[in-house]
Amino acid sequence: MACSQSFVDHALDLLSGLGPVQAKRMFGGYGVYARGVMFGLLDDDELFLRVDGETEGRFTAAGCRRWVYPGSTAVSLSYFRPPDEAHEDPEAMDPWARLGLAAALRRKAAKDAQAAAAAARREERERRARAKAKPPSRAKGAATRKATARARRTAGKGRR
Repeated sequence: MACSQSFVDHALDLLSGLGPVQAKRMFGGYGVYARGVMFGLLDDDELFLRVDGETEGRFTAAGCRRWVYPGSTAVSLSYFRPPDEAHEDPEAMDPWARLGLAAALRRKAAKDAQAAAAAARREERERRARAKAKPPSRAKGAATRKATARARRTAGKGRR
């Protein structure tokens, strides 16, 4: 999974059309980030970009190869290597990079929506639980206080 620094620099140059892009070390390779999301990864001096249901067809139609995480059991993840010609200059890479970034942003939006929905469900459960736990009635409290006061007055009269 190692990457040479010269390849990391080359990859960032290829992706420069997206604006600020950075590579962060990750498990021997690098994660590639823009706009707060990881949209690519660098592994063995190769660049792979995120895909989703909307973009995977474009990558497979172009004959792109899926990234497979090596290990005791190989795991295919949602990253594809752009076509060879895209690795030549930033202009050729730009449409592929934009597809990868769009897929990553959609994924983040879906996760954020899921988290918001879960928080809303949790809040609704808590609201219902609070509504079930009835606070003591003021009228009942007042009646109890009056009875206690009456009992004290009565108890005091019997002693004389």
